[in-house]
Amino acid sequence: MPELASRQCTPCKSGVPPLDANKIAPLLSQLEDDWEVVNQHHLARTYKFKNFAQALEFVNRIGHMAEEQGHHPDLHLAWGKTRVEIWTHKINGLHEADFVFAAKCDTLFRPK
Repeated sequence: MPELASRQCTPCKSGVPPLDANKIAPLLSQLEDDWEVVNQHHLARTYKFKNFAQALEFVNRIGHMAEEQGHHPDLHLAWGKTRVEIWTHKINGLHEADFVFAAKCDTLFRPK
């Protein structure tokens, strides 16, 4: 994960196909075990917290990072948890930048 987390999310160009299973597997293996690939379309992970305030703080940290990286996940906030879903909307599937962003999310996760 440290290698992915140290990289920048680079936007993909139009016409680039989404990653296939052969390219997804090695990238997924570099992430924390809680990440899952859903329908070969997006990455998802649910982070757990002790309360709503901690989950909200995490959402805000991801939001700031998303603006810096120019890559914007779907975030689902609930009491004690935040679900992060990541994919590249331009290609309606997974790109290497999605795995970079996922690794960066893990570096922001600091449960108390």
